[in-house]
Amino acid sequence: MSHWCPVATSSVNPSPARVILLCGPSGSGKSTLAERAGLPVLQLDDFYKDGDDPTLPRLHDGSVDWDDPRSWHSDEAVSAIRALCDTGAADVPIYSIPANGRAGSRMLTVDTPVFIAEGIFAAEIVRACEAEGLLADAICLRNHALTTAYRRFLRDVREARKSVPFLIRRGYRLMRAERAVVTRQRDLGATPCNGRDALARVARQGREAAAISGSAAGREQPTAV
Repeated sequence: MSHWCPVATSSVNPSPARVILLCGPSGSGKSTLAERAGLPVLQLDDFYKDGDDPTLPRLHDGSVDWDDPRSWHSDEAVSAIRALCDTGAADVPIYSIPANGRAGSRMLTVDTPVFIAEGIFAAEIVRACEAEGLLADAICLRNHALTTAYRRFLRDVREARKSVPFLIRRGYRLMRAERAVVTRQRDLGATPCNGRDALARVARQGREAAAISGSAAGREQPTAV
């Protein structure tokens, strides 16, 4: 049985908004769930490093390991989340996977008391967001490894992310590593959930945040004299 429990947050930063970090193995359905939740979404995969960055991690065959957190700008992701929580707006990059690099930027705005930041590396910044008082919840979306692999392959082929032989090799490697990925993300502070339970947690956070926001707004109303 799955039990909901909130992630403890710090009061260091009294931000008007909080973030729900949504992680999980590649292909687990994070983007679909975030869309269904109906909240503003920050796509954390847009913070990948450019393909010519010399600090990118490499596999034994010399190719870039895009599934290693070192291929990602965690500091920039946290900065964007901080700006969204504090001001409700942030200039965020647009990343092109086929081009292996950024293809511009866009202004993302948040007008709700909670929003979602989703990506395979979201768990890497749970503690940083928690320490700054920005965190509402951290969820790791999980499925059966074969289900995830099938969904991932269909998505990557549809979006022409890489060549089919590359996707097959990567898919097999990720399927074997999926349990370890979920374990790591759990250890970093994200709670593993199936899609139904994850959506329920997001909805609950939204309701609670809206209630708190409404209560605070009521207290701030001037008293008639």
